[in-house]
Amino acid sequence: MNARRTGERIAGLVYGTIVVMSVIAASSEGLERDPARIGVLVVATNFVFWLAHVYAHSVELSVVRRERLTGRGLKEVAVHEASILTAAVLPTGALLLGVFGLIGDRGAIWLALAAGTAALAAQGLALARIEKLTPVGPRCWCS
Repeated sequence: MNARRTGERIAGLVYGTIVVMSVIAASSEGLERDPARIGVLVVATNFVFWLAHVYAHSVELSVVRRERLTGRGLKEVAVHEASILTAAVLPTGALLLGVFGLIGDRGAIWLALAAGTAALAAQGLALARIEKLTPVGPRCWCS
């Protein structure tokens, strides 16, 4: 995977994770802490944001290329933006543990938020590795 695509993937994961965690945090009180309802909201909201990105980037490509986007081009954009959808997998999995009664509702919500936080940390570490950062800054001040 080239550097540009890696950066775009990390950006999509960060964006999607923030959307997911926002939905969980905002809906966990109002829905009486029901992991099933929260999970549906998480998946639906994340899907709508993904669709919005696909549409917006399709419009951009159409304008840049000065031609109508084909089905193949639309598919490429959809796949390109898929990291937004991927971001919902771990938190939704945690919510499902509550839905199936493997852990309590409140525990499932906290686990989903912890999964999102861990995902953001992992994305930050991936970026730090790519940027060759250390706890005190870059390894080298060259170039």
